[in-house]
Amino acid sequence: MSSILERASTRSKAPVLAASPRTLHLMQPHERARWDAFVRACPEATFFHLSGWQQVIEQSFGIKTWFYYVQQDGVIQGVLPLAEIKSRLFGHSLGAMPFCVYGGVVASDPEARAMLDAAAHELAQQLGVGHLEYRGMRRAHPDDPAWHTKELYVTFRKAISGIDEENLNAIPRKQRAMVRKGIKLGLKGQVDDNVERLFTAYAHSVHRLGTPVFPKRYFALLQQVFGDECEVRVITTDDDQLVAAVLSFYWRDEVVPYYGGGMDIARDVAGNDFMYWNLMQAAAARGCRLFDFGRSKLGTGAYDFKKNWGFTAQPLPYEYKLYRASSLPDNNPLNPKYRLFIKLWKKLPLPLANALGPHIVRNLG
Repeated sequence: MSSILERASTRSKAPVLAASPRTLHLMQPHERARWDAFVRACPEATFFHLSGWQQVIEQSFGIKTWFYYVQQDGVIQGVLPLAEIKSRLFGHSLGAMPFCVYGGVVASDPEARAMLDAAAHELAQQLGVGHLEYRGMRRAHPDDPAWHTKELYVTFRKAISGIDEENLNAIPRKQRAMVRKGIKLGLKGQVDDNVERLFTAYAHSVHRLGTPVFPKRYFALLQQVFGDECEVRVITTDDDQLVAAVLSFYWRDEVVPYYGGGMDIARDVAGNDFMYWNLMQAAAARGCRLFDFGRSKLGTGAYDFKKNWGFTAQPLPYEYKLYRASSLPDNNPLNPKYRLFIKLWKKLPLPLANALGPHIVRNLG
């Protein structure tokens, strides 16, 4: 009798189906929603892993991208966006991602991560690049000697409160005095639905620093593609004179001021300090609880400015895997070989710099 029951019990159980193998794919336009659903649910993913960056980078700079993902049983397990930079001046590279401060593989399990790493390695070899670059917040391959890192960039991230007074008091005294100066002088902030004033302030600033400007269409595409998650905030005097502007990203409970600049008047009225305070106020009211001041290079004015706001620098250990290159890339304004270029660029008339800049900056990433 017991054997009959055992056989009946065995027949009544549903068969256990083995999981299908993981497979590698390139994202197609109709799959953007699936891709973004994974990114938004993945704890280690960032705003810069969203699918919209493919459209922005390809249309703004004409750069080729590969958005790889791994799936199993129709469920995405990991993603890796990549883009190729090919320049006679600055070299040939494959990166995750150019124009983004964070990037690299994000995955829900080690096997998917390994498949995406292998895809990047194979593509780098196929393209014949000098190096492959990942821009993670932490090292993904700390024990692999094929991957190198160097100390150049840091990021500044800090928790904020929903109470303005607490956030203001958390700013060190000297910097807080600059914020109060802007308030006293009647500076005001507003959100623009276009990038005209932002571009004016941004182009003015980068020209003053001797850096090529991004094309205006790049900022317009960011605003268009990312919608409510991309904000253009403009600071003016009480009589509506342009002081400064910043383009920021909203991601989960974070705000990420990403591109900004100020006119000459900004120095006299503490425009930049007021701008970031005005953004912090707006972000806190929107529910943000983390202010990501973004990437800076060690030893720069931007680095000092963010430290003076009471933010602590966190290293960004970008990783590099060399292929045809014999040394790590050093394409940044701190490189001594670019000093003459920077000096000469500052002397160009602003309209000429704005016309030439986009043809150069697309090769920098």
